[in-house]
Order: sequence, then structure tokens, then C-alpha cells
Amino acid sequence: MIRRHATTLRALLGAADAGAALLVLVIVATLRFGSGNPLEDLFYEASNVTVLVAAYAAGWPLALWSQGLYRVRARLTWRGDLVDIIRATLVFAAGLIALLFALQVPDVSRSVLAAIFPSLAATAFASRFVIRALLGELRRRGRNTRFVLVVGTNRFASDFADLIDSHVTLGLRVVGQLQVEGEEPSNGRPVLGRLEDIEDILHTNVIDEVAICLPVSDWSRIDEVTRLCEEEGKIVRIPLYTLEHTLSAGRVEEFGGVPIYSIVAGPDRAVALAAKRALDFVGAAILLIVTAPLAVWIARSIRRDSPGPIFFRQERVGEHGRRFEVLKFRTMVLDAEDQLADLAHHNEIRGPAFKVTDDPRVTALGRRLRRSSLDELPQLWNVLRGEMSLVGPRPPLPSEVEGYDVWHRRRLSMKPGMTGLWQVRARREADFDRWVEADLEYIDGWSFWLDLKIIARTIPAVIGREGR
Repeated sequence: MIRRHATTLRALLGAADAGAALLVLVIVATLRFGSGNPLEDLFYEASNVTVLVAAYAAGWPLALWSQGLYRVRARLTWRGDLVDIIRATLVFAAGLIALLFALQVPDVSRSVLAAIFPSLAATAFASRFVIRALLGELRRRGRNTRFVLVVGTNRFASDFADLIDSHVTLGLRVVGQLQVEGEEPSNGRPVLGRLEDIEDILHTNVIDEVAICLPVSDWSRIDEVTRLCEEEGKIVRIPLYTLEHTLSAGRVEEFGGVPIYSIVAGPDRAVALAAKRALDFVGAAILLIVTAPLAVWIARSIRRDSPGPIFFRQERVGEHGRRFEVLKFRTMVLDAEDQLADLAHHNEIRGPAFKVTDDPRVTALGRRLRRSSLDELPQLWNVLRGEMSLVGPRPPLPSEVEGYDVWHRRRLSMKPGMTGLWQVRARREADFDRWVEADLEYIDGWSFWLDLKIIARTIPAVIGREGR
């Protein structure tokens, strides 16, 4: 299975199964023994009730796992799920009874055990139905969706696109296919262009992953497309029925019964990325609460300092080209955007970015806010909404992205952040290429602990008023 997209589903199912197992145990024991402490009544002569309950809660997901119930299948049927759940229940029943015997737990209520096992089977079946239905609905609404471009319109390419679309709960969506010379157009699915147009298509569409479904006779094209996608930070998937060679880097995974060769440029550890998102959400929520009085004071000061709105909103480019509206405290005069063209020749950055040390458009209060980076506090809302991260490359303007070289675009392969490696290492660097090199170093070496280190280094940088 393509592990990044299956991990969320597996984690949800595992947590639901363990929680349901405990809930079933408590409810059945309460119905049998009444209120009070039903678990102690159930194991009234056992000296290790906690161990028994923990083993029970962990054992049920393990029994389900042993029957393949955390695997995403190519042809999911509810009858197949039910048969596997019954098998898992028999395995779990045998294991639990053996554990009770080994621990010499006497006189456990047979009526409780008789009620627990079918109840577990029913809840496991119901939880799968509910979780898959909820995830499917969220994906259909476009929440947390990753977009896939399929290269090729041959039968294998169309079959693989259909396979992706059949697994709605994984959050993958085929946006279209690329036609290759000698192949017929795809039936019923959008063809975004020809293979020769791939670079423009990657730049004008939100594309997270590229599935290359070309025959091995087109090896030179496979290699060319792979190199381009790696440079731009796109994940590459190659169904192995089209591939006879082994590329220089990658791993073999499985998707719906089809072996896939995956080439991942950048972070792809689902659990660590989930921890990063948790840090973002919790950190942003806490900071919004803690800094609320300061934010109110800044808002009032902006209102008194100069005419215009309190907040500045601007479209930026996020992960893999997703557009979003960044939020900041306004630090410039009202017609700042109109004056930009007149100041272009004062740009101090070598490359597709803009910076002027003594920008005449910045207000007196705005200059102080920028030096302390307090103008960026509202971006915590962008972090809370999942458009940005606390740590990552800075979000560029669409006009800046248009001037990127191919290798610059790989900095878009990760969610943009409020702070990053280049901010704490070379904040005043005037060469845009050095910014990108720092961003790519962060992406290639990313870890949860690296984020914590950068956040820790950002605090003294802000206190030392090293802003722009």
C-alpha cells in the first residue's frame, strides 16, 4: 500500500477498534454487575486487572490486523470484511481465554465473555462502515486532498487512474492525464495536454504526485519525466507492470494489488508529518490565546497610526501551487501595491523576490512591527487552518513563482511556514538562490526535532529584533 495515504485510515481504524473494545467491556460488565467498579467485579480475584484490560484492548486490534483488516484492498466487499472480522473474533477469543488460563484468573463470567465477542465483531464492522463513509465524504468535498497527474492514456494508465479514483478514503484524486504520441485519448477523463507540455501543466495546476504509466520501451521518457518531477519536489509513482528497470532511488509499495515504484522527494513519513500538524495546530492555538492582548493593542495602534484596514491580505502560493490568502498586520500605506513598480529598480534581492531596506511605503509603526516580526502574528490563523506551518519555506507571491527556475520550485513541495531555516541562519542574505538552498536543506533533512530547534532559534532572533 502507498503508506503515506494509508496511515491515516489505519490509525483511525486501530484507535476506533481499541476504544470500542474498552467501551464494550465496560458496558457489558456494567450490565452484568451493575454500577460501581464493574471491571474489578469481573476480575474479582485477579491481582493484575490493569494488565488484563491493557492486553485485552491491545489484543483486539492485533487480532484484526492478523486477518488483514487494516489493509486497503483492491476489491473491498462488506461480505469479505465480515468474514475476516469473524475470523479475527475467533482468534481473539482463543487468545483471551488462553491468557486468562495462563494468568490463572478464576471464575470470569461466561455470560460476559459470550456477550463481548459478538459485540466486538459488530462494533468493528460498524466502525469501518462509519469511518470509511466519513473519510469518503470529506475527500469528496476536497478536504485534505492530494492531486495526481497520470502520464499516459494507454489502457494501463486508464486502469491505474480508475484504481486511484476507487479508493476515495485515501484522499487521492486524478486531475487528468497526459497524452503520449501514438496513444489514443483517454475516455471520459480530462486530458490536460501532451507529454511535451508537462512542465507548463505542473506550473499551472495543483499537482502533488505524478503517476508515470508508460511502457518500458519509453524508458528515456520515464527517466526524463522522473528527473523533472524530482527537481520540482513531486512524488513519482510508477506501476511496476510498466517497469523492468530499477531506478537509482525509491521504494516498492503496493496499491490495490498493483506494485508501485515510488520516488519521494522530501518528507513522506506519515506519522511524523501528523506530529508536525499537531504541533502546528496546538502551537498556533496557544499562541493566538497568549498573544491576544498584544494583538488587540497592535490593532488599535494601526488604526491610530494611519488610515486603512488593520489587516493586510495577499494571495500567496503554498504547497504544490495551492493558492491561499495570507493574513498580516498592515505595515504599509494604502496604495503600497500601486507603488511597487516604481520601486522595482531598488530591489536588493538577486532573484525572483523583492526587498528594500528603507521601503518608503512602510509606516512608522509598521517599521517597528517588522523589526520585531509582530506583523506576522495573524498568520497563526493560516497555520490553524492548515494553509501554513509554524516552520517551513516562506510563502511566495504568484508573480515570484513565475520567475522560478525549475529547481527553485521544489521549495513548494512542503507547506510554507512562519519561520524557517533561512530566517534563523541567513535572514539578511541578498541572494535568492541561497534562500532556496536553505529551504531545500530543510526539506531534505526535515524531522520533527528540526522544527523544534528552528522554533527555539527563532525566539531569540525575534527578541533581538532581527526582522527585516
